[in-house]
Amino acid sequence: MPIRVFYDGFCPLCLAEMSRLRQYDVRQQIRFVDIQRARFKQDYPLLNWNELNARIHVEKTDGTMLTGLDATYFAWKTVGKGWVYAWLRWPIIRWVADGLYTGLARNRYKISFLLTGKRRCVSCAESLEKPLGLAEVDTSQARKKETE
Repeated sequence: MPIRVFYDGFCPLCLAEMSRLRQYDVRQQIRFVDIQRARFKQDYPLLNWNELNARIHVEKTDGTMLTGLDATYFAWKTVGKGWVYAWLRWPIIRWVADGLYTGLARNRYKISFLLTGKRRCVSCAESLEKPLGLAEVDTSQARKKETE
């Protein structure tokens, strides 16, 4: 049973990381779940969408939920690249890294705009749907969110 990574499919930075992570997931140990999918709330009624939207989440095979950099580290560790984020989990660095991550997650659309020119990237989510094995996105609702 694969782990599940819950991510924001409208965030250009999030999509870029999920795309890279997927490239390393050669044993298909991760199921990528876009929380922006039209059917997300129907498919996962017991999960709190607002909490998932606030930061990345990983559900381990035993049902344990990890968030933030713990989730990111675990996902990369799952594909054999945990060393990329391991140093951010060291006790001395952890509290600073977690604070910076919280700010990044809260401002991910603004930061994405500064780095990519796009605050929300509906077309990016649509282009990754098939490679990530996700259900189709309701683009009419997605486009409304882009203009907000």
